[in-house]
Amino acid sequence: MSSRDVILGRIRDALALAPPVQQEIPREYRTGRAMPKGELEELLTDRLVDYKATVHPCEAAELPATVARVLREAGCKRVGVPAGLDDGWIADFDGEVVVDSPCVSAPQLDSLDGVVTGSRVACAETGTIFLDGSPDQGRRALTLVPDLHVCVVDLSAVEVNVPEALTRLVPERPTTMISGPSATSDIELQRVEGVHGPRNLHVVIVR
Repeated sequence: MSSRDVILGRIRDALALAPPVQQEIPREYRTGRAMPKGELEELLTDRLVDYKATVHPCEAAELPATVARVLREAGCKRVGVPAGLDDGWIADFDGEVVVDSPCVSAPQLDSLDGVVTGSRVACAETGTIFLDGSPDQGRRALTLVPDLHVCVVDLSAVEVNVPEALTRLVPERPTTMISGPSATSDIELQRVEGVHGPRNLHVVIVR
């Protein structure tokens, strides 16, 4: 009998002595908090900047010019977009646009200077942006491999708290939560950026 069999046997014995009892999970979250649009944008911007993201507020009509300016200032010449992204968002960008598909490999994604996507919802209090794989957000690899992510957030899709934001998500869809550029700490607790995703996050908030 191997050590694995011994350990699993002990676990089975323990479970037999104490059969699992279904526990009721309290769901008494604080909900229903509202905030004027101006304060909502200010709170979300404060949190995003605190997470080292760069925020670009604009009106809807200014979105193509804003996206093009962000890409130009970042030195992007070749960007990827999800297949369902509104073409108008990148109409002012004069570089090469690669429309993503399952045929685009990870090395090809790595050759992109950046990526432009939409977003499903954002939470102002935590500065978290939720992507759910909708056609304007694409697959997860598209937003994790390139080193720069320009994410468009419509102010009408910003909630104050997490519970309200979660109600806007489709549970069956894969959810990616973004709170600033990718960052982690090495074994000496030194901040390391870009290990698990883009080092640069630009958020365009559309009023």
